[in-house]
Amino acid sequence: MNDVIIGIGSNIDPKKNIEAAINLISASSGLIAKSKFVQTAPIGFKDQDDFLNGAVRVNTGQSMDELKDQLRKIEKTLGRKRGPNKFGPRTIDLDIILWNNEVIDDDFYGRDFIRNAVSEINPDLS
Repeated sequence: MNDVIIGIGSNIDPKKNIEAAINLISASSGLIAKSKFVQTAPIGFKDQDDFLNGAVRVNTGQSMDELKDQLRKIEKTLGRKRGPNKFGPRTIDLDIILWNNEVIDDDFYGRDFIRNAVSEINPDLS
């Protein structure tokens, strides 16, 4: 089994979309823990609502590529539209942050809210 932390964010109906995303992720992976979700200001494109951001920790038998594909399908199911504005509003944003305790998303290093969420649900990370 792979131990994975997935970052979750939304600024379009965030409570509903985050709950739906967690339920869809949990349907195929064992949910271990869920961080608090915190309100954060948008990065890059400022003319939009604040985000709710947090993370979940799961165990999965999927490979990293399989899980990435599943997360993209969940984003699509929840109405995520990808466009030219990478930092624009979104119904849901799902990113693998840690894979078996290895940081694979560089945003971990530059965004306190990601590090805080990861530390909350994986306090043994060195």
